[in-house]
Amino acid sequence: MRLKKIHKIGLSVLSGVLAGVSWPSTGGLVPLIFIAFVPLLIVAQSQLESSQRGEKSRVIWYAYIAFLVWNIISTWWVWNASSFGAVAAILFNALFVAVIFSLFQATRKTLGDVPGFAGLIMYWLAWEWFHMDWDLSWPWLTLGNVFAGTPNWVQWYEFTGVNGGTLWIWLVNIVVFRAVQKYLAFSTVRASIRPLITTIMLLSVPIIAGYSIFNIYEQQGEEVEVVVVQPNVDPYNDKFGNLSSEEQVEKITDLARQIISKNTRYVVAPETAIPKSFDEAEFKQTNEYAVLKELQNDFPKTNIVIGASTFVIYGRMKPDSPTARYADRNQIYYDYCNTAVQISAQDSIEFYHKSKLVPGVEMMPFPWLFQHFQDLAFNLGGTTGSLGRQDYRESFSSEVGSIAPVICYESVYGEYVGDYIHEGAEAIFIITNDGWWGNTPGYHQHLKYAQLRAIEHRKSIARSANTGISAFINQKGEIEQHTSWWEPDVIKAKIALNPQKTFYTKHGDYMSRTSLAFSGLLLLLVFVRRRQSESKKQDK
Repeated sequence: MRLKKIHKIGLSVLSGVLAGVSWPSTGGLVPLIFIAFVPLLIVAQSQLESSQRGEKSRVIWYAYIAFLVWNIISTWWVWNASSFGAVAAILFNALFVAVIFSLFQATRKTLGDVPGFAGLIMYWLAWEWFHMDWDLSWPWLTLGNVFAGTPNWVQWYEFTGVNGGTLWIWLVNIVVFRAVQKYLAFSTVRASIRPLITTIMLLSVPIIAGYSIFNIYEQQGEEVEVVVVQPNVDPYNDKFGNLSSEEQVEKITDLARQIISKNTRYVVAPETAIPKSFDEAEFKQTNEYAVLKELQNDFPKTNIVIGASTFVIYGRMKPDSPTARYADRNQIYYDYCNTAVQISAQDSIEFYHKSKLVPGVEMMPFPWLFQHFQDLAFNLGGTTGSLGRQDYRESFSSEVGSIAPVICYESVYGEYVGDYIHEGAEAIFIITNDGWWGNTPGYHQHLKYAQLRAIEHRKSIARSANTGISAFINQKGEIEQHTSWWEPDVIKAKIALNPQKTFYTKHGDYMSRTSLAFSGLLLLLVFVRRRQSESKKQDK
């Protein structure tokens, strides 16, 4: 399979385009993901045969072209919030997976086809897990996320999480490639029949299983009435400028009063709905609290969950926090936080600090290395510098039950959201502010990813977006009610509080962790075989 350079580039671009347009809200042609990487595998085959003839050939550059195109098509909208962040995310994310693909090529060249393709799947799964939990984390394009556009297909995510989708995609792409490879080698359809039958089985069985689970699954748990508010405050012009913090909270309570009832148990307001930073220890002395409390006094059985910009004061002793700042004037250490607040019907206050922070936007990566550059990070909550976070998840409890206060970007992480469930959460409340991206695919994708969290953990979701789309999502991942883009609105529904844990909730990303272990062993074997091969050449 000898290809000219221009053909290799064309096939690489084709792979990127197919993957990009399969993504939710950038085309939504989900079935294309099952052939998206076949052109790139053809390029890899050509490169492998070139190296066997003694020619210099590196697949990483062609892989980089493919993954760069994919990233641009799927996540170009990040530019609206941060041009530097968009460029960095796209360039580096494409590079990381290009390196993973080149490891597959090295493994295949050294050990053969079967270990090579097995390595491709394991390396990819291991990388997705690692990419979930380091300072440059950006798992937006985790392969299994593509099925956020077709949640009925992947109801089995309650057993596998999105890793199951990644495995499915690579298995089908590899089998289709083998069918193409055999056809090109023998020039007959007959040679490709077995791989084609395997492809049909690989495609149909998971989809049939998904629809079957969807049809038999029933909502679990007692229902409670929830009101979700979308205030639609312009994040660029009004949230941190033209409208006061008190006015914004009044807008939220005015909207809530339109449909709140004596049966309402929760009112949910979005991320940084209280934009003016306050000392958490003095929250009850703020005007914003007084406005919220007035609503609660009128509906005393209602709990309020709302986003806020807060700070935590540690005092004169330096805390064990890499993000703590020092105020010379007051001679104290403190942290700014992007916070979820619950005012319970019993008047107790709970705080949760967003802890999956956007690299370069809410945090400076690797603070131990770049500690002196932390102030270069720009927080979309209205402060500069890396935000504080906490090392553990927690649920907000009340007489009604317990909920997970998931803040914005955190909702992209399946296993991470599961940590809230381990703390007793029976439903998921997502508070976010998607208006930074403008009217682009970004806020649509963010909403759809929430559907996958509902399936993975079988938890109902109430999603409050300042701008974007607020929604109620049931335990099957169906959007039952939603608002429109860039409109102030308020919606109400009954959601089920489910105390049960799914297999995925209990075990998390076990597929990726297992792949990480086997990847290490496989790469070690590649290294040993290469050293042995080099030694034999030297002996000759």
